[in-house]
Amino acid sequence: MRVLCKRIIGIVFVIVATPLWALYRLQALVLGQSQAISAWSQLLALLPGLFGVYLRRAFYGCAMQDVGQDAVVSFGVLFSHSATSIGRSAYIGPYCVIGDAEIGDDCLIGSQVSIMNGSRQHGIERLDIPVREQPGEWPRIRIGRDTWIGDRAIVMADIGKHCVVGAGSVVTKHVEDYAIVVGNPARVIGSRRRPETTSNDSGE
Repeated sequence: MRVLCKRIIGIVFVIVATPLWALYRLQALVLGQSQAISAWSQLLALLPGLFGVYLRRAFYGCAMQDVGQDAVVSFGVLFSHSATSIGRSAYIGPYCVIGDAEIGDDCLIGSQVSIMNGSRQHGIERLDIPVREQPGEWPRIRIGRDTWIGDRAIVMADIGKHCVVGAGSVVTKHVEDYAIVVGNPARVIGSRRRPETTSNDSGE
């Protein structure tokens, strides 16, 4: 019964979000998708409680690449790319800032986490041109399923599945599956893979 109620509520919020999505599409045609998604995420980020959670899920389900069932986008979360995808039952905590990212199923992302598109977004080689005008690199960041990222972490590189990133850590290079990393820059301190774990891990 609870599942049915959630589905019905979800459908209601899709209907409510449809006019907002239409306005977003119109704005995207005029200003571009990046400007439009940034503006609408700033507006929707201010909606509190379950109302905000359901409306954000419905809106982003239409406006972004993919938003999985039961995904939660909390209060204050800002997005800058409509190509972002959020997996099933993923949780994004309050006040996160998310770039072009692929967030896997069952991920837990703590409060005030920043997912940046790499560490070379601006060139710095030339002194005769302002940094803001120099070309950079903007790789898409992928976070594997069932990964937990602690509060205030900064992510600049891909993170594998089943990982743990400690609070306040700065991820500057690829994190392998099952790794537990902490620090600035983040370094491996352990693994979630037990010796008896085999390649037949469910869902692989």
